[in-house]
Amino acid sequence: MQSGHILNISCYLFVSLADTASLRDRLEARALALDLKGTVLIAEEGINLFLAGPAAAVNAWVDELRADARFATLTPKESWSEVQPFQRLKVKVKPEIIRMNRPAVRPDQAPRAPALPPATLLRWLDQGVDDEGREVVMLDTRNGFEVDAGAFDGAIDWRLHKFSDFPDALAAHRDELVGKTVVSYCTGGIRCEKAAMLLQEQGLTAWQLDGGILKYFEDTGGRHYHGNCFVFDDRRGVNADLSPT
Repeated sequence: MQSGHILNISCYLFVSLADTASLRDRLEARALALDLKGTVLIAEEGINLFLAGPAAAVNAWVDELRADARFATLTPKESWSEVQPFQRLKVKVKPEIIRMNRPAVRPDQAPRAPALPPATLLRWLDQGVDDEGREVVMLDTRNGFEVDAGAFDGAIDWRLHKFSDFPDALAAHRDELVGKTVVSYCTGGIRCEKAAMLLQEQGLTAWQLDGGILKYFEDTGGRHYHGNCFVFDDRRGVNADLSPT
């Protein structure tokens, strides 16, 4: 349900990009012209963005981005707010759109780890096991302070300070996950995209929650999740109905 006149979007796409500098200039100029605010990160591995503004302006920017065939499949997650949640616009070129410090983990160059639809996860959590009868464990790939705001019931929390801590934490706890179906999750899906690949490389049965917590809220209403979902803007968090906390 729409509440407010400012449209907030978030999305990412792992796709190989060779023109990061010129792409940055083009996307920034168009966002400035439309008076949008937020953050757009561009790297050789893809794009990650959080933007907000009047719906017509946000949609015009997204439509122009999708006109580039490389971004045709972008599917932003939407929420609404009464006020602009960002103070300014930042469009930057980075080494990674989500920093893991594992150069070999490149979702733009390898098959995607299996993505679990929110509705399927809800069913698994309701029944306590996956469709093969294996124990399902939720693995939170977010920072500790984000987990403190809200998380899936009984989720594994390694108290990460930053996402680049994840590989070392996995190395320390891998054996605890053997024989279980691991569902990695994060806010919008980008961190668990890389995390699930690394889990698979370690020989574990792993899924990523498709679209992250925000998509789970949108599709299921948030059952089996307690608290709110921390977001990195002035809203600080959103409830299961995607309204600002």
